[in-house]
Amino acid sequence: MPRSAAGQQGRGFSLLALTLLTAVICFAVPQPPTITKQSVKDYIVDPRDNIFIECEAKGNPVPTFSWTRNGNGGRPEDYEGEYQCFARNDYGTALSSKIHLQVSKSPLWPKEKVDVIEVDEGAPLSLQCNPPPGLPSPVIFWMSSSMEPIHQDKRVSQGQNGDLYFSNVMLQDAQTDYSCNARFHFTHTIQQKNPYTLKVKTKKPHNETSLRNHTDMYSARGVTETTPSFMYPYGTSSSQMVLRGVDLLLECIASGVPAPDIMWYKKGGELPAGKTKLENFNKALRISNVSEEDSGEYFCLASNKMGSIRHTISVRVKAAPYWLDEPQNLILAPGEDGRLVCRANGNPKPAIQWLVNGEPIEASPPNPSREVAGDTIVFRDTQIGSSAVYQCNASNEHGYLLANAFVSVLDVPPRILAPRNQLIKVIQYNRTRLDCPFFGSPIPTLRWFKNGQGNTLDGGNYKAHENGSLEMNMARKEDQGIYTCVATNILGKAEAQVRLEVKDPTRIVRGPEDQVVKRGSMPRLHCRVKHDPTLKLTVTWFVFTIPKEDDGLTIYGVAEKDQGDYTCVASTELDKDSAKAYLTVLGKRPDRPRDLELTDLAERSVRLTWIPGDDNNSPITGQSFEEDRFQPGTWHNHSRYPGSVNSAVLSLSPYVNYQFRVIAVNDVGSSLPSVPSERYQTNGARPEINPTGVQGAGTQKNNMEITWTPLNATQAYGPNLRYIVRWRRRDPRGSWYNETVKTPRHVVWNTPIYVPYEIKVQAENDFGRAPEPDTVIGYSGEDYPKAAPTDVRIRVLNSTAIALTWTRVHLDTIQGQLKEYRAYFWRDSSLLKNLWVSKKRQYVSFPGDRNRGIVSRLFPYSNYKLEMVVTNGRGDGPRSEIKEFPTPEGVPSSPRYLRIRQPNLESINLEWDHPEHPNGVLTGYNLRYQAFNGSKTGRTLVENFSPNQTRFTLQRTDPISRYRFFLRARTQVGDGETIVEESPALLNEAYTKNHVDIATQGWFIGLMCAIALLVLILLIVCFIKRSRGGKYPVRDNKDEHLNPEDKNVEDGSFDYSDEDNKPLPNSQTSLDGTIKQQESDDSLVDYGEGGEGQFNEDGSFIGQYTVKKDKEETEGNESSEATSPVNAIYSLA
Repeated sequence: MPRSAAGQQGRGFSLLALTLLTAVICFAVPQPPTITKQSVKDYIVDPRDNIFIECEAKGNPVPTFSWTRNGNGGRPEDYEGEYQCFARNDYGTALSSKIHLQVSKSPLWPKEKVDVIEVDEGAPLSLQCNPPPGLPSPVIFWMSSSMEPIHQDKRVSQGQNGDLYFSNVMLQDAQTDYSCNARFHFTHTIQQKNPYTLKVKTKKPHNETSLRNHTDMYSARGVTETTPSFMYPYGTSSSQMVLRGVDLLLECIASGVPAPDIMWYKKGGELPAGKTKLENFNKALRISNVSEEDSGEYFCLASNKMGSIRHTISVRVKAAPYWLDEPQNLILAPGEDGRLVCRANGNPKPAIQWLVNGEPIEASPPNPSREVAGDTIVFRDTQIGSSAVYQCNASNEHGYLLANAFVSVLDVPPRILAPRNQLIKVIQYNRTRLDCPFFGSPIPTLRWFKNGQGNTLDGGNYKAHENGSLEMNMARKEDQGIYTCVATNILGKAEAQVRLEVKDPTRIVRGPEDQVVKRGSMPRLHCRVKHDPTLKLTVTWFVFTIPKEDDGLTIYGVAEKDQGDYTCVASTELDKDSAKAYLTVLGKRPDRPRDLELTDLAERSVRLTWIPGDDNNSPITGQSFEEDRFQPGTWHNHSRYPGSVNSAVLSLSPYVNYQFRVIAVNDVGSSLPSVPSERYQTNGARPEINPTGVQGAGTQKNNMEITWTPLNATQAYGPNLRYIVRWRRRDPRGSWYNETVKTPRHVVWNTPIYVPYEIKVQAENDFGRAPEPDTVIGYSGEDYPKAAPTDVRIRVLNSTAIALTWTRVHLDTIQGQLKEYRAYFWRDSSLLKNLWVSKKRQYVSFPGDRNRGIVSRLFPYSNYKLEMVVTNGRGDGPRSEIKEFPTPEGVPSSPRYLRIRQPNLESINLEWDHPEHPNGVLTGYNLRYQAFNGSKTGRTLVENFSPNQTRFTLQRTDPISRYRFFLRARTQVGDGETIVEESPALLNEAYTKNHVDIATQGWFIGLMCAIALLVLILLIVCFIKRSRGGKYPVRDNKDEHLNPEDKNVEDGSFDYSDEDNKPLPNSQTSLDGTIKQQESDDSLVDYGEGGEGQFNEDGSFIGQYTVKKDKEETEGNESSEATSPVNAIYSLA
């Protein structure tokens, strides 16, 4: 075998051969380390659990392991970081990927006070969620005040950012509160934000009857209809970047009266077929598994009867590295040549770096037999001792790939790794594979023979694989026999024999059927089986252990306990088939309990006894107790006792007038409630707990509102429940003030601005006070800040960003809790004449401890104004002096469009428009173009144009090739974004300039005139016949009576119906209109007996499970790997 061929064949051979090699002759053949299992790159863990970072490797000798964290060795001092595993033995070092370990977080929702939101009926509204950031991000959902999910439709829906959007607010929206909830995956917790309360201002009172009788609810409510406008995203255009292979979600939410409809389009083409899905009432467009072809401009159209608007989203698809050709393990004999290839793609193009045994290849000792050529390492005339593990790292700004591939130089004669004289039994007509794993260096050549014949088996029903397997597409009876595999190389030869036997499949020809029976009856379930007589058959029934009969199962005196699934499983050593039926037993719920009696009366408990009702032959599994406390006729769950009992001790609360009833439960259901017991009034007592949720906060600058969660009726323990509220300035020497109230709120007035208070709230009733409450800290109200930031200075960084510095205000002027500094800025004008700009004010926030920051995303070549404020919980303080500054020129955006026309074969006309954002004074346009034909590309030509030129005509030199054009505008700063277009392909390459127009030929004109004359004569004949007689409907089937209700009878026309294409009754049709076969694999075609019948000789239904099962077993054997003594598992805990 030539050396180069041996190297190429080794790449496909190495995986299976070395797996079996390590299991069979690992003691004789060395092997460099190979990473077989590792944790995912981004590994998020629960801090409450033990943390295991996996790294498994195999090799000979057994590899040793070491770890680094953030590139350093030793013990980790903290959990989070980047971990990497090193597996070493005498022949090299293999590396795992860098595993980024992160600890999951579920932070608490920041405390905030949510004011009542007032909104006019018909106006748009968005309720912000702003959940606390978690790792991973929480799942957001909205609930009402009754803990029900908020009903969503095209008017009210949740956005991708978690906010709740109302396209228009209606009066009924104020009937509930709205609370945003965040569910954190790892901690299994749900956190809730303080609910929003809506107050809808309306012109007319709510009248359900009027709304039901009115066809337009908006006009009935006096709401003005409005054209749509976008609530998210803002403006008319936006952009979005997405990585290749992930799902892209585009979203458009619009307001308007009535609520607008949303439609999606892609500029210049159709939406990606087969991968797009509309969600959230068409407000979201999901494109799954995004690829580079999905880049472009998408726009959503929002419309109602008042008008329509659209928003354009520019989508850019980037890509993390992905493999084109991943390096494979290489086994070479001494003196052989080979190569490792590492090719990856991505956007941007990934950089390739080679390492050997974990170190950069440039820093490794020189190797005269190794040559690195970019993404390829070439080995020439390799020798013993050159074994090593090579790593290829392909990376760009979006990620990286790391692959290990070892080069092992061995000198081994052929060896067959499978057991000798194997016996393989398979099911007829199944795909079958005979395995003959082998090893040797140089790579042996393997051939298969049958029954000692001299012809090599490869082709027809046989396919020989490089890994030594012989595959048969369909095992037939004539394929039985003895097969021999022979492996040869220059060092010798080895062979092994395999005997193949082909068996008939196991089939259930009559399986059990679903039945509904009465209690006490005797149902019979059938299970008739056909199988290969040389195999032992076992028939087993599940789920119930009942004696088996020859061909069925009979259940005597069936009861409710016999209800369930019955599965018949017919199995041999090679395959099995199963059939299932459900047995339903009609039962009855228990009778209600009776004669309830209260005994052992105590202050905090009572014993309830009763006489159970008849269980109706279904044992009672539990008792449910309900209580009536304060509102007669209103029942609440009290407790539940398992098992069949007739007495229970119930716990009680003081000062409650109790009445009880009992409900019995069995497997069929619950009984009717019993007749209620007599009432029992417990004595009162002083409260045992104090209110929870005590807090104090100012609603105005001179007050503090103290609120708490009141006790419920069962916690009051007595009459005249009230609360003693005490407060004082946070000073141990200060005096306490107190007030007794009955409502869960008290306001303290005339307080200083934003000072801390100590607060206590204690419950009291006529029997006494609760224990001493805990002290909480509250704050009085805030006022607006009194001072503005000073010494505001601006330094222009580039055309789109500036640096800000300022002097912070003194803390005494904050008058509250300092939240942030804000820089308000707006675009005052453009430095280009006659260019309209939006003067919308924007702001950037900076933490309160900062005195510098960056303002970015500015428009180049514009005049801006800026002012700063400091903000506390009350709002913004006074504004600083307005600063003005210009931004320098930048590079322009791409031209709005580039249109291509081909009037003839000699020229191409180009037309374009100026950039939407020139970002400076245009100095011209640059056009690059090249001809291409398939994969062949011509040289690139360049044309430059003045800033006022927007047309160009290209004289073609080749009438067949297409052209690709790259156009961009430029300013003094440089070239802008490029727009790329291609000329359309010619419909007929045989088209020439001497082409004759057929419409001008005389023979064509004469033919058209003859056809027109013939049509005119036919119309005249039809008109004459129609005027002579009436309408006579005619059907092909003369025996079929006309249906007097058929609308087509009136005009004598009938619809054509293709009866051959209609499915039979009760059949199932697929989405493409074809009739699906039954969910069974037992057709005679599967058994190679021809025809498509699904019945055997006696008319029974044939079910086959064996083909699939045998295939699964065969595939499982192929993928299995023997436990190797050189395999090692190492985990970092």
